[in-house]
Amino acid sequence: MRRGILALLILILLGLLPGCGYNTMQANEEAVTAAWGNVESAYQRRNDLIPNLVEVVKGYAKHEADTLKAVTEARAKVGSLQLGKDVINDPAALNKFQQNQGEISSALSRLMVVTEKYPDLKANQNFLDLQKQLEGTENRINVARERYNRAVQTFNTSIRTFPNSLTNTLLLHLVRKESFKAEEAAKVAPKVKF
Repeated sequence: MRRGILALLILILLGLLPGCGYNTMQANEEAVTAAWGNVESAYQRRNDLIPNLVEVVKGYAKHEADTLKAVTEARAKVGSLQLGKDVINDPAALNKFQQNQGEISSALSRLMVVTEKYPDLKANQNFLDLQKQLEGTENRINVARERYNRAVQTFNTSIRTFPNSLTNTLLLHLVRKESFKAEEAAKVAPKVKF
């Protein structure tokens, strides 16, 4: 009799196991990690393009040294920030990463204003090609951020809903991931003056 009850309990537990979400949560965490890798890749692409853009602009706008210096310094700051894959588990490190990327975005915006002031610079084919590459990269960064945020949302939902939350509490101990957030400065539209 005891063996029969024990066998029945084991069968019930095995029947419930697929519904516990263990594999789903693991897959969702891997999706977050992969999405973060795509964000880093998009930022790296931008970081690789900036030196070329700066060199082309230097040749045409030597008198805009402050703007070029700001771009170079912002890129150096991002390049010096060493991040591991665990950055997605550290809200402070993620925030620092976002701040440094924001500084690059701000410096690049000022650089684009320089191009409006100097028609000769805009006419240079090398600059136009690099500008298109940079615009494409900024779009890729945005898409990568959106995909990362969706992956984070899916993951966070999977660890917080029942019965997954029970499995997570008892077995996995996974913590919520932080998503990308807009910077405070992004709430105000930039003003361009000529």
